[in-house]
Amino acid sequence: MKKIGFIDYYIDEWHANNYPTWIRESSLRDKFDVSLAWEEFSPEGKKSIEEWCKEQKVGKASSIEEVVEHCDAIVVLSPDNPERHEDLADLPLRSGKPVYVDKPIAPSLAAAESLFEKAERHGTPMMSCSALRYGSALEAGIKEKIAGHPVSYVGTRGGGAFEVYAIHQFEMLVMALGTGATRVMQCGNDSVKLMLIDYPDGRRGSVTLIPEHPFQLSAHYGGEEPLVIDAMDDFFPRFIDAMLAFFESGVSPIPKEQTLEIAALIEGGTAALKSPDRWADVR
Repeated sequence: MKKIGFIDYYIDEWHANNYPTWIRESSLRDKFDVSLAWEEFSPEGKKSIEEWCKEQKVGKASSIEEVVEHCDAIVVLSPDNPERHEDLADLPLRSGKPVYVDKPIAPSLAAAESLFEKAERHGTPMMSCSALRYGSALEAGIKEKIAGHPVSYVGTRGGGAFEVYAIHQFEMLVMALGTGATRVMQCGNDSVKLMLIDYPDGRRGSVTLIPEHPFQLSAHYGGEEPLVIDAMDDFFPRFIDAMLAFFESGVSPIPKEQTLEIAALIEGGTAALKSPDRWADVR
């Protein structure tokens, strides 16, 4: 049984609260389990690391060093504070052991590039993505309909705050539309965020954040009818299987170029929020 270690900004958050159970229920449950966990601090109103470890049946680590030393694979969480990923992932990415960095990998392209550079320099396998990537309907639609066709437009929709939840839509968009965006524009209003994504070859994308809206994707790809995906209810179990398969193989299934593109879109989209109805560069 290989040991997985959790490193988090604060451990009482939705991903850390659910990943252990999903890992223990996964198709690779006989090969992996969560062994140790460490948090940087415990905010007021949140469970302490001691409470969390007792409930989750996970050992409490006294340091990041302990997690890295005693575990075979490492999950760097902090899904709502990606600005902490560079610090929290520093020792794991020097370890040579497989590291999953939770979504979004970083709030800027430079930070994402820094993480990849460190991982590559130390021979450390690294994976980072939105779990939505592994929705079966999305995967099937892209592989069976879009693959091999020139995609001209992709629109995605979902809920939540841009800073935390736009990653899910960007993941879908980049999977379907590809990389190479050069500029973005935020043209929504106080209630809805609408971001346009422009490409030099004429491709266009849109990301719409509507409060409480389910995740959806529509794509025009030159087929007889557009691709429309609105069934996204099985992505978390399939994502956990993919993460564990990565821990086993040491090979990330996600193209580095796509992860970097997503980081660039997050950075450009965040900048565009400050200047609505104007184009902002995607670097």
